[in-house]
Amino acid sequence: MKKKERRPEELGSQWLNAMCDVLKGGVLAGVTTISALLVCSVLVSAGILPVGAMYGAVLAACALGALVGGAFAVRQVGSRSLLVGLGVGAVLFLLLLTAGLIVYKETSVANGGAGILCACLCGGAIPGLLGRKSKKKRRR
Repeated sequence: MKKKERRPEELGSQWLNAMCDVLKGGVLAGVTTISALLVCSVLVSAGILPVGAMYGAVLAACALGALVGGAFAVRQVGSRSLLVGLGVGAVLFLLLLTAGLIVYKETSVANGGAGILCACLCGGAIPGLLGRKSKKKRRR
């Protein structure tokens, strides 16, 4: 049987489709993170969650959002799952950074930016590692 050769146009369109799926996963991660942060703010207002635990709750919300968005994107793309998951985490971090710049007009790594970056990337990498297809063993 003849192997089907791929045209350069097909490779370009696959790359573009993968990037669109990563962006969709990033937006889903952003919506999930904002929803989780809204729940955390309600819990703080009700007195159930102490104010001192809010930074940990923010990190957990970022990781949860990246996990959900990464799982969506990894399922859609199907290949290079770790890169796709890390891409979703990076998109989520950039969305949060942009929102912070719009609201506060300045940003600093000293205000917890490094922790949020790590939470976003680790949350995106988890579905990337778990969503990997296993390699088929060759029979001899």
